[in-house]
Amino acid sequence: MSSHPTSGPQRHLRGPASRRQFLVSTWSALGVLACGIHPAARAAVSTPHTPRFPIIGFSKPFQSLDPEQTSDLVTRVGWDGIEIPLRPKGQVEPERAPDDLPRFAEALRRSGRAIHLAATDITSLKTPHAETVLRTLSRLGIRRLRLGFFQYPADRSPADHLKDLAPALRDIADACRDLGLQAGFQNHSGDRQVGAPIWDVYSLLKDLDPRHIGFCFDIGHATIEGGLSWPIDARVAEPFLTAVLVKDFVWKKGNARWQESWCPLGEGMVNRSFFEWLKKTRFQGPICQHHEYPLGPGDEMISSFQRDLGVLRQWLQ
Repeated sequence: MSSHPTSGPQRHLRGPASRRQFLVSTWSALGVLACGIHPAARAAVSTPHTPRFPIIGFSKPFQSLDPEQTSDLVTRVGWDGIEIPLRPKGQVEPERAPDDLPRFAEALRRSGRAIHLAATDITSLKTPHAETVLRTLSRLGIRRLRLGFFQYPADRSPADHLKDLAPALRDIADACRDLGLQAGFQNHSGDRQVGAPIWDVYSLLKDLDPRHIGFCFDIGHATIEGGLSWPIDARVAEPFLTAVLVKDFVWKKGNARWQESWCPLGEGMVNRSFFEWLKKTRFQGPICQHHEYPLGPGDEMISSFQRDLGVLRQWLQ
């Protein structure tokens, strides 16, 4: 494997020896890459962010914007930074991370903001460009990343499938430990989604170090799946909280069944008591606004972001 993240063929990692090889080559690459960090990007690593809960926005709705435009929009909304889509067809393509991600980090730093979280497609160290992404995040001091999506096969026991996932998550945790990163598993709703019941992911994480891998806990999806039991789910996830993701929904009757319909924060089923509870925990990471409901263009979109931000700040008072 080449020491430079963008050169040479992508090599898959298997077993303890391969993990050691990955980590040794990673640190060698970091030593080389660090010499080429732009001073502004290096400064972004040490920029202090004082709020206990930095409130950030997932930039997926405006991922077509360039670094300067993104920074301007984030400043106008009033967020402390962003969760950036660092995945195929995202704001930054994984193979372009060493070149493009520092530009976003630098633009946000100049306005006093930061990239607090990266949404990746990584589900194992064998995911294409996983090494490039992890190295770049570590180099830039972007500590938190969200993992890709995991699904249960329709023709296989969920319990057996979880056993198959465990080694990949251990490998990811090992890599994050040595790179100073913290991966997060987002709980989703749905009859195929690993993480929908919460307890399934907990069974995979319970023996791993939460400093290196945990939950990007989505209270919207947890409420869809948990109904009245979401407080139990939140308590299960609490020791492993990496980030909190926020969106709201209402139930609507469709032609064949009831289904969730995403809506502005405060107009749906998500209970503000979750945030009362969150303030009593030790969690000090970012809270990220996700927006799945129609936003409209331009100023209308920004007004929606600001409205949800106002509700969230009120709930956190």
